[in-house]
Amino acid sequence: MKVERFSRLCECGIFRDFSWPSKLPDFGKFNLIYGWNGTGKTTLSRLLRDMELRRRPGMGDVTIRIDGLEVGGSDFPHSTLPVRVFNRDFINESVFPVGGGDIPPIFFIGKENVEKQKEAGRLKEERREEEAKLNAARDAKQKAEKEFDQHCVDRARVIKDTLRSSEKHRYNNYDKAGYKNDADMMLTGGDTSAHLLSDEEREKLLAQIRATPKQKLAEVSYKLPSLQDLAESVSEILQTTVVSKAIEALKDDPSLSEWTRQGLRFHKEREAEVCLFCQQPLPAGRLAALEAHFSAEFDNFLRKVDQRITEFRSAQQSSSSLNLPKPAELYEDLADEYSAAEGALRDALQVVQGFLGDLIRALGEKKARPFDRLSLPAHVPVVDPAVLDRLNGVIRTHNQACDDFSSRVSKARECLALDMIAKRLDEFVRLKDAIDRTGKDLTATEGELQRLTDVIERLEREIVEHRQPAEELNDDLLNYLGHEELRLEVKETGYRITRNGQPAYNLSEGETTAIALLYFLKSLRARSFDINHAVVVLDDPVSSLDANALYLAFGFIRERTKDVGQLFILTHNFTFFRQVRYWFHHLKDQNKRDVAQRPARFYMLDCVRDVGQRCTSVRPLDRLLEEYESEYQYLFARIYRAASAPAPAALEDNYILPNMARRLLESFLSFRQPGASGELWQKMQNAKFDEAKKLRILRFLHTHSHNDALGEPEHDLSLIAEAGSVMKDLLEFFEALDKAHFDAMVKLVSSPAAEEEFA
Repeated sequence: MKVERFSRLCECGIFRDFSWPSKLPDFGKFNLIYGWNGTGKTTLSRLLRDMELRRRPGMGDVTIRIDGLEVGGSDFPHSTLPVRVFNRDFINESVFPVGGGDIPPIFFIGKENVEKQKEAGRLKEERREEEAKLNAARDAKQKAEKEFDQHCVDRARVIKDTLRSSEKHRYNNYDKAGYKNDADMMLTGGDTSAHLLSDEEREKLLAQIRATPKQKLAEVSYKLPSLQDLAESVSEILQTTVVSKAIEALKDDPSLSEWTRQGLRFHKEREAEVCLFCQQPLPAGRLAALEAHFSAEFDNFLRKVDQRITEFRSAQQSSSSLNLPKPAELYEDLADEYSAAEGALRDALQVVQGFLGDLIRALGEKKARPFDRLSLPAHVPVVDPAVLDRLNGVIRTHNQACDDFSSRVSKARECLALDMIAKRLDEFVRLKDAIDRTGKDLTATEGELQRLTDVIERLEREIVEHRQPAEELNDDLLNYLGHEELRLEVKETGYRITRNGQPAYNLSEGETTAIALLYFLKSLRARSFDINHAVVVLDDPVSSLDANALYLAFGFIRERTKDVGQLFILTHNFTFFRQVRYWFHHLKDQNKRDVAQRPARFYMLDCVRDVGQRCTSVRPLDRLLEEYESEYQYLFARIYRAASAPAPAALEDNYILPNMARRLLESFLSFRQPGASGELWQKMQNAKFDEAKKLRILRFLHTHSHNDALGEPEHDLSLIAEAGSVMKDLLEFFEALDKAHFDAMVKLVSSPAAEEEFA
């Protein structure tokens, strides 16, 4: 198992909002991280110590990628990654605990318990297999959770996009939580099929939610006539004959009869005694004979026929001019139903109009033949009297929809949402069941792993021995310190430190660091720790050691960690950094072209100031730090780049420059004035350079730098804006005192490779 990257560090100490850069290589087997004090080394080591102790981090949002699996801080208590971290917390908690106490024992396996040792070894192999299963089970559960979560996100987005509108309603902000809740409620209700819609129903509901408010419509005020009643009344007229002294010539000639009747009316109205047509005297009795033919009963009958014809023509006119609402005036989902009802009504009106025409023609013929019995020539058509009610029913539905517009649209959205949930509910259930199934597998695997661990611990409690590590630690102390004054004595509960046989008190910081480091390195060989598959972290392991002790410590570290599964070394000590860098550069396969195949990786912590706060990021080690033997080249390059920038740098970029400039100047002057002693200002006084610029450089460094640390400033940060111009003065100072050296350094940091690194 291997830590690949710190994927996400948010509000973790000085890591304000860090995400692993896409172009930054993942960690290798051997990793060197360089950073000054205050740049976040302790934060990284504490996060890995939290994983070692199986506890949630006490800070921020943390995600670490381990063997391709993203592990959040909440998952640390369940991690199976074997980790050992050396940092100040380890010393205070495990070696020299606050409040006093003996050093915890380091256990080796006793030689007399060979069979139990073999059994423990076999169970450890089973445990490794079970740990692999556990990782696979976690991966499967994480994958199932991701697929289920993605399904909920996708379905919620479809529902949201389908139902969103400018109105305020729940589906405008519909999300995966709402979808999960609705789907679970549908499962609980067991009524999935009741929510499924046909394509026609769905289209109608979609039309409802797309609709805009419309005006109410008046119902159609019209009554379809009873064609059977009309037919019977007309048949009765057709069967009626006029009783009179009929003149045969007129009776048999309807046209002549009508012409004669009109002429008789003219003669009577004008009291004419001669024929108005031929102006000849009328024969005696002719007018009386005609009046007998056209009796009052005859006139009444004809008037009755004319009246019915007028009524029928009026009915025809009413039916043909009936004003019906247009389909577009109704809500879209009612348009089809209304169009069908309207078509049926118009068909019925057309039938009525045609039949009325037949009746009018029959009455016209009867008028011409009042003395004959006639029959209705056409059959009576059948008309559905409910067509008008159906049309008005649609109009009433439309008017009700106008009154209930908001609730109607809301109900339509609800029905559509439930339909979309119901259609994919099987997939929801399948993905949810996959989470439950993988969760059960994970729980079962965790249980088996715990069982194996308990058995192994029981066996090892029976076979452990911590006397041998004490003897070996004393040998290490002798080699490290060069004397036998300090020793570790075995106690029942651990180790006791003695000086010349007496309990040792008031250990120096160097002695404390030496004992803690040697104890840590020895603990890597403990029977409970598989170093070949483990992650070992060393955070500033040579702090407070002198040069000789530093080299001794490095030798122990190199020897005791060469077989680890993965190694992290974090340091701000450049001398120690050089030793580790040299070691890593000469590892097997380190010179391969493919970076991914190299065992060692080099990083640095870059600290800037952003929006009033210091923040750190991880980036590749600067080429000058990786390739050259001192920190001097790197510091010169940073100062040279700041002074050569075409535009003033941002305040946060300038923040670190005063510390860099001070260290660079001190290194330069120690070389230029090897015999001089005293403060920086005294050495500056000995240099021949523009006095005003020297004073400006000194004032800037004294005001804004804090020796080797990057502590929080107590001065006005706006003054750092002058950093660029002061850096130019500093470079002029170097050039004035040693131009050959200055030109060589400029050539070094201006090379194409260096420029590419800077870009």
